[in-house]
Amino acid sequence: MKLSRTKEYNFGWLVLFPLLDVAFLLVFFLLLSSNFILQPGISVSMPFSRFTLGPQINQQIISITGGAAPAIYFRDQKITLEQLGPLLEAAKREGRSIIIKADRLTPYETVVEVTNAALEHGIPAVALATTSPR
Repeated sequence: MKLSRTKEYNFGWLVLFPLLDVAFLLVFFLLLSSNFILQPGISVSMPFSRFTLGPQINQQIISITGGAAPAIYFRDQKITLEQLGPLLEAAKREGRSIIIKADRLTPYETVVEVTNAALEHGIPAVALATTSPR
């Protein structure tokens, strides 16, 4: 004896659930990833300024930490002021500008020495990074 169904079931709507799942995961990923844009370099506590410069194109960042023995970081590597010269020559050949991110506790003399080194090696533009007041 052959049994037949009295009601037909349509399972085509089950395809919709995986598509919705992928769409929600994509939206969730895009929302979370947009807030986590990190800047390369060392974390420093920069001084405040009401005046800001717009985004720079083709820049290179030099980070200077504060404290008793300030450290200079260029391309995420700890260097000395003497090692900075050849690296600045390479940045000059690439036509890159320099942004100096110095900690609030960095001696002014160190910031000026790094700025002078960049200008002496022919860097076209040197800027000091600050944060805006809250």
